[in-house]
Parts: sequence; C-alpha cells; structure tokens
Amino acid sequence: MRRRLLTVLAASALPLLSLDAAAAVTAKAPSALPSASSAGNLLQVLFGLIVVLALMALLAWVLRRFNASKVLGNSDIRIVGGVSVGTRERVVVVEIADQWIVVGVAPGRVNALATMTKQETSIATDAEPAKNFSNWLAKTMDKRNG
Repeated sequence: MRRRLLTVLAASALPLLSLDAAAAVTAKAPSALPSASSAGNLLQVLFGLIVVLALMALLAWVLRRFNASKVLGNSDIRIVGGVSVGTRERVVVVEIADQWIVVGVAPGRVNALATMTKQETSIATDAEPAKNFSNWLAKTMDKRNG
C-alpha cells in the first residue's frame, strides 16, 4: 500500500522535474538573469514539494476517516472491549466469527486466557463501559473457574 502511494506521488512529481530539465536545455543565454531563473526553479520545487506533502496528508486523512481496515477486508476480527490491568498490560475481548476470545496483552506477549461463544447481550449498558467490562469479565472468569 505504501509502495503504491510512493509510486503515485513520485509520478505526480515527475512533470515538475521534467519542466526543470526542459528549461535547462532550452536556455540559450545562461548569463541572462541567473538569479531570477534559480529563484523560479526554487519556487517551483518548493511548490511541488508542498503539493506532494498535501496529497499525502489528504490520503492519510481519507484512509483514517473511512477506516481502511474495513475496506481492505479485515472485518472478520473485531475488538469487543478491553480493560487496563497494569501500566502496559491489558485484557481484551476479541470477536472472531461467532466466538469471543479473552486475550491478555503485555509488551512482547499475547496470551489467550479464555474462549467462549459470542454473547448476544452487549457489554455497554447504563454505567461506564470499563466498569461493565470488568464486572462482566470477573463474572465470566468466576463461572469458568468455579
């Protein structure tokens, strides 16, 4: 994806570079206003750079706005909820097809803690979602262990 983006951006900058080369070939009198010519070339290069950077920013915004992962086909996996259990550790519920997997995530490690069938009730109700998730996770783990 990034290679295609860079290829498109490089191709859009080629006409600007070819204009510089054509101006250098057709220039017959190098002593006629060299400072104005170099200033014009500098402005043209800067304008091309600004256009390319603006196109990159626009493309990044569009991909983020329209959630590129859904467009690219990663819709089989969905994060249902999660809670922090430490400074860098989390417990996350991941939905894959009709199954939920409770996963422990730490720096450098991901461990499956439990698997269960997909629940029909939603986790988020009236209270804060993090509290509901932690209550739901505690009840589910008690059922599994008890």
